[in-house]
Amino acid sequence: MINYKHLQYFHTVATSGTVARAAQQLHVSAQAISTQLQVLEAQMGEELFRKKGRLLELTEAGKTVLKYADQIFSLGNELEQAIRRGVFTESETLRVGICDVIHKTMAFRLLQPAREAGLAMRLVCREGRFLHLMHELSAHRLDLVISDQGLPPGGAIRGHTHLLGASILSVFGHPQLCRDWPGAFPARLKGAPFLMPGQDATVHSQLKGWLEAQQLRPIIVGEFDDGALLASFARSGAGFVAAPGVLGDTVCAEYGLEEVGAIDTISEQFYAVTVERRVHHPALRRILERAGGIFANADGTGQMAPAGL
Repeated sequence: MINYKHLQYFHTVATSGTVARAAQQLHVSAQAISTQLQVLEAQMGEELFRKKGRLLELTEAGKTVLKYADQIFSLGNELEQAIRRGVFTESETLRVGICDVIHKTMAFRLLQPAREAGLAMRLVCREGRFLHLMHELSAHRLDLVISDQGLPPGGAIRGHTHLLGASILSVFGHPQLCRDWPGAFPARLKGAPFLMPGQDATVHSQLKGWLEAQQLRPIIVGEFDDGALLASFARSGAGFVAAPGVLGDTVCAEYGLEEVGAIDTISEQFYAVTVERRVHHPALRRILERAGGIFANADGTGQMAPAGL
């Protein structure tokens, strides 16, 4: 039977590249790691590493073992998270990280199904930038992160990305601003004041590229990492603003804005990132299952935007 500690030593060496680095990370001697690796290789009946200069390179057998080790440690993390979350008690807690750039109305709509489930659940929400929230997630201090981007493949942070849905962007403005800058869309934006999402937002570069391609050259009067602050400036009439079209009615009602046009070439995507490979938390499963209904017809094609586990 494979020893879990042997597998941990192997995994650390495989990901760090050398026995010395692995020894530093695990706070044990290099000799101890080398000895345990020999035991594991003897159990497997295969060499797991070959030397390549100063580094160790995985053999084909080693690559296979690493693949299974990733899955084993992922399941171990799920078990640890479940115990910390208190799945053996009657009450549930769902800890959610929300990226600053996400419109708060969008976050509310995505999280609302968990509250409607009638569960004895406590919802804890934290806001922050994507990388900070990912570190919190990997440390099991969060169950879920709602973001406009997923985890990059092969990154240092391990997790699982679930696409919730997508929406084209629409442009909104205060009624007085719309009267000051009349005309057809998008030409009416030429030289007009415009409020941009911060560079952390995935649509930042797309929106900037679209404005340049249309030769509109608006006056960028502000960039905001926080979506709520961006909306507040739009409500004051400081400039036109782009937001997910699926939120159009709510944006107009809550902030007193008017929709002036849609940018059907830009689609903003929304993701849920979890550490669990299989989602068991009942509130979290409900969020993922109900997301598709929020984005129905949001892409302007009459088709429901994708969502799933």
